Amino acid sequence: MKMIEDYKRKHILVLGAGKSGTNAAKVLKELGAIVTINDSKPREELPELDEIEELGIETVTGGHPADLIAREFDVLVKNPGINYDNPVVVAAQERNIPIIAEVELAAQITDAEIIGVTGSNGKTTTVTMITDILNQDRKKGTAYAAGNIGIPATEIAQKATKDDTIVMELSSFMLLGIKTLHPHVAVLTNIFSNHLDYHKTRENYVNAKMRITMNQTSDDFFVVNFDNEEWKQLSERSKATVVPFARESMTDKGAYERDGKLYYNDEFIMDADDIKVPGKQNIENALAAIATAKALGKSNFAITTVLETFRGVRHRLQFVLESDGRRFYNDSKATDIEATQIALEGFDRPIVLIAGGLDRGYKFDKLVPQLREHVKAAVLYGETKELLLDAVQQAGIENVTVVDNLSEAVPKAYSYSDDGDIILLSPANASWDQFKTFEERGDQFVKEVEQLTHKQEEE
Repeated sequence: MKMIEDYKRKHILVLGAGKSGTNAAKVLKELGAIVTINDSKPREELPELDEIEELGIETVTGGHPADLIAREFDVLVKNPGINYDNPVVVAAQERNIPIIAEVELAAQITDAEIIGVTGSNGKTTTVTMITDILNQDRKKGTAYAAGNIGIPATEIAQKATKDDTIVMELSSFMLLGIKTLHPHVAVLTNIFSNHLDYHKTRENYVNAKMRITMNQTSDDFFVVNFDNEEWKQLSERSKATVVPFARESMTDKGAYERDGKLYYNDEFIMDADDIKVPGKQNIENALAAIATAKALGKSNFAITTVLETFRGVRHRLQFVLESDGRRFYNDSKATDIEATQIALEGFDRPIVLIAGGLDRGYKFDKLVPQLREHVKAAVLYGETKELLLDAVQQAGIENVTVVDNLSEAVPKAYSYSDDGDIILLSPANASWDQFKTFEERGDQFVKEVEQLTHKQEEE
């Protein structure tokens, strides 16, 4: 960790505890800052603050009082999930106090090479593939995954050296809080219309995503999905060397699929069928990883060794187990319609779908074609169950049941299934109506599957 002087004796407010906030507070304290951490939860729900207070860091809990900013803080380190209309954030903006994300602090304190990955879908899988490939046959240093994948970037930055690589998953929320973060390789997997409740407009959302390349130069690489004309045109905003990848469209450079085979600059890499995780989206993720790895000089052997054995990321179209010819998949990370569309298109077997979750005010009409083509039965729960029921009925699916919760959904889904079928949790919704996180939802699904089948999740 670089012991930078930027924060020495500066008054810093960390807004939001959690893993990233508490770790940022510790780093800032080590850098000589005078730190206050604020979280809306009551103190008794924040046991992680015990260690923070022992370090002499002040804590303010139970709300976000706007007058907190009256103390004249020099910098605000904001949790990405806290919106910019939060009263503390608004007060900081009015006073022109710099607002940064924890990933920006991580970039400031490390000499490690940074690779940034953003996009609406596929970020975590792509980050994991890239990290594993970079560690294959690595002669010096280690590649670490961090950021939105669930590992605080500052935690990795504290131990990473100049010989290491940090592969950061960067959400649009995080990217709004960067100033100097400079990835040597920036990856844009795709952009759909997500998080508009936060960003207000699609243009704002796209601009937030494109901040990943704003500090790049011609010595860097911008890996972009060229299967969409909009995303292709976005690459023109970057000063970096553009490295395209494409599953459907033809390109004359970069990584692409042609006739079931994957290439990089006309060099054959591997057969698409040798990628073990199902779905066209995972071919796209693999192409993004190939483009990144080849731009960094990794061998075909390193790439194929990883991709031919990669079993997927937990909660991202994760294979759970097989029982009586039924294969169970946990796709709890499918928190939007597009992710569920992609998941359904990834299987060539009949699917019994479990879906539902937080009502964000949209309908599911655009899911109808995939439901009609791939789904034989559906079990729906959560706040959106009736909205999803309308889409399922439009698709002409007769075997459909509405239940109250996931515990009821799993055995009902099994009752609709036959030998050879897929039983898929792909909610198409956020989890917050019944679960704190999509991870908690996915873990509950796995638990219910294990109880139903009397088998253990496959590792």
